[in-house]
Formats: sequence, C-alpha cells, structure tokens
Amino acid sequence: MFRFGLSGWKHHAAVVGGDKLSEYAVHFPIVESESSFYAVQPRRNYEKWVRETPPDFGFVIKAYQGMTGHLRGNNPFENASAMFDAFLGSLVPVIEANRLKMVLFQYPPWFECNRRNVDALRYTKEKMGRLPVALEFRHQSWFLPGMRDKTLQFMEREGWIHSICDEPQAGSGSVPTVLHATHPELTLVRFHGRNASGWSGQGKEDESWRDVRYLYRYSTEELLEWKERLLELQKSTQEICVIFNNNSGKDAAPNAKELMRLLGVEYRGEAPGQINLFE
Repeated sequence: MFRFGLSGWKHHAAVVGGDKLSEYAVHFPIVESESSFYAVQPRRNYEKWVRETPPDFGFVIKAYQGMTGHLRGNNPFENASAMFDAFLGSLVPVIEANRLKMVLFQYPPWFECNRRNVDALRYTKEKMGRLPVALEFRHQSWFLPGMRDKTLQFMEREGWIHSICDEPQAGSGSVPTVLHATHPELTLVRFHGRNASGWSGQGKEDESWRDVRYLYRYSTEELLEWKERLLELQKSTQEICVIFNNNSGKDAAPNAKELMRLLGVEYRGEAPGQINLFE
C-alpha cells in the first residue's frame, strides 16, 4: 500500500489551490508536520488538525529539533527527559484518534556514526516507547561500505522505520538512496530533490540558501525510475509513506501527483465542509 503526501500542507496550493489542511486532505491521505520540528506544539493544534481531516488521514510528525541535536541556543526544557515528556504529551490527540503514522527523527549532517550517537538513538527509542518511529540520517558515515549492513541491522533490531531518501549527493552531509525496509509494516520515503549546489549552503554568508535548498522538479524519467523502486520495496514492507519535500519552487505537489498517477494510486478525501449523513 502506498500513501502519498507532502512536507507541510501549504505547499500543495500550486496544484489544488487553497492552503488549509482540510483542502489538502482532499488530495493526499498523509502529511508531514513541519511545525513540530521548530516547537513542541500545544495539544489544541493537533486536536484542530484531527478535526479538519477525514478518519483515514494520517500524520507523520517530525521530532522536535532539541531531540535530534539541531537546536542552537538555549533549550527551553530543563533536561532531555522533560523535553521528551512534553513532546509525547503533545501527541496525545493524534495518538488517541489513531492518526499517528510515525514520528520522524531526522538527524543533522554532523550526527556521525559513532558510539555516542548510537547510544543517543537507543535512548530516543526507549523514550518513545511503542510509538512508530522513523530514522533518517544526514551523514554518509552510517552507510559507508563497512557500516551499511551494520546500520540496517541495528535499525531492524531496535525497531526503527527506515526513512529512505532521494537527495543530492553532496559530500559527507548527505546519504545515498538505500532501498532497504527495516520494518515489516512501515517504510518512509522522502524526496528532497537533487539540488546539489543549494544543499549545504557552504560559502553563503546569509540564510537565503535555505529558500532554494529544496528547489528541484523531478522529471518523468526520474519518477519512472522510482516507480520501479517502490514496487520492489513493496515486497518487503506492508505500507510505504511517500513524502515530497522539494517545495522551494512549489514542485512537491505536482511531482507527488505525477508519481501517484504512474503507480495507479488514486485518492479522494472528503471535501471541506462535507456532511456525513450517517453520523
């Protein structure tokens, strides 16, 4: 089974119009929450998002940046345990509504393959308990020839969902596409585009590079290649969530729609404001 969505629901406007989650949910059955990365969200936000979406709609919640080592500056939480507790508490409305697909832990380019970071992953997995958690690396040391199989075996043993990336190959701060499912039920595939020159922002004196980092439109030929990859991957995992993050130029929605069409995947959710007569 394939479920397609975007990283952030406002990026679909170029294709379907409007920027409300309820309008997005007519076209895609899952969404990746970006706001949860920047701040632990209040429960009322998740309650609102659950109300605005159909019963079969799912959320990929991006882990708070303090939990993945991205945070720069002061941590608003007293310690790591308090931070995880606050994050987990915020997710209660999504969990209770059975809408949580997974929590995505995307680690930064400086998160290298070493004993300290392996211990950090074990701590994170313990704190997250039985919740489905996906793991995405941004440092190629995890997938170098001598470590690739060990990394995948570790993920399988610890119960991590593999977040498989399509991203620019731009040095140590990027990872190759590793087509291996580590969880029998769920796999995540994220399309970041292939804008190698804008990926790391090296040499840039300001933060403007972030605006073009994900500036890339996949060609039909590239998506056809991924069609075959996804069909092969489907043999080893029950459900594949596909997220397009190439949103700097509003290409995420068109590319997601095209790959859905190539795979013969159709989805039509409830229109905003639609009344269910049988409720």
